[in-house]
Amino acid sequence: MTDGLILGIDGGGSKVLAALADRMGRIVKTARGGGVNPMDNPGWREVLDTVLRPFAGAAEIQAVAAALPAYGEVTRLSALQEQAIAETFPAAKRHVLNDVEAAHFGALSGRPGILILSGTGSMAWARDEDGRSARVGGWGDMIGDEGSAYAIGRAALSLISQAIDGRRQPTALTDAVFDALSLDRADPMNALGDWVTGLERPRAGIAALAEVVDRVARTGDAGANALMEEAADDLARHVMAIAPHCASDADWTYAGGAFASPVLLEALTRRIGRAPVPPRLSPIGGALLAAAQCLDWPLEEGFVGQIASARNGTD
Repeated sequence: MTDGLILGIDGGGSKVLAALADRMGRIVKTARGGGVNPMDNPGWREVLDTVLRPFAGAAEIQAVAAALPAYGEVTRLSALQEQAIAETFPAAKRHVLNDVEAAHFGALSGRPGILILSGTGSMAWARDEDGRSARVGGWGDMIGDEGSAYAIGRAALSLISQAIDGRRQPTALTDAVFDALSLDRADPMNALGDWVTGLERPRAGIAALAEVVDRVARTGDAGANALMEEAADDLARHVMAIAPHCASDADWTYAGGAFASPVLLEALTRRIGRAPVPPRLSPIGGALLAAAQCLDWPLEEGFVGQIASARNGTD
């Protein structure tokens, strides 16, 4: 390893990724693990410690930026997250921030604008020309997270149960989900109920069904498409609520696994009325930029471009 290394950490409800980079923006080492959202994973600290163990105590690491879910939302949990990073990297400069703030920073390379996140949860983050930030959403699955992958998966399960009962029109989602989960179609209530109640991490497991909904929506299934349109409505409300924080012509962009769906992204774009700016960096790139700022490294095009060129290995 070379001198002057920085570590970026991108945590979420489904996974956590750590990336080590040098002064040129070259990725030296990565590690990944499961979700680290303390709101729904009591074992988040163990998962985080396992991922960070290969980096812990390395004298070459001068700065660490940890973008973590729920940070800044619940004081007690935020303190525990800060403690985890401080105990693991006591000698480095440290910056703990919300994972969506880091996603915004990376997607827009530090420029002002709006980011809409749809992953396991959902949130909108905005930064104005003066660097002031605002957020809407991010209330968690019990209160909010409308338009998230979890919300799409939860709505899919509801639609399937109603279709099986005959309370809604049949949908191709039923067979698609049962096939994806290898469930017995002959006893649907028992099979689906057993799967749901057996999930160790229900939020992440249900959120994963959004991929199935997208696949079925692209075949033209009315039920699946209606779920994606509803999610787009919810995400558009996030954007409209936060839009006054920025200039009227501010760019908007996106992050989160649900936007792997072209159906969802196209539906949201129609509602906003203008095309998004493609994300320049993934959320882990935003965390690396935040770590670089801790050392006052200039965020020059070469540095940012080098991180961007490595994104396929750090997504």
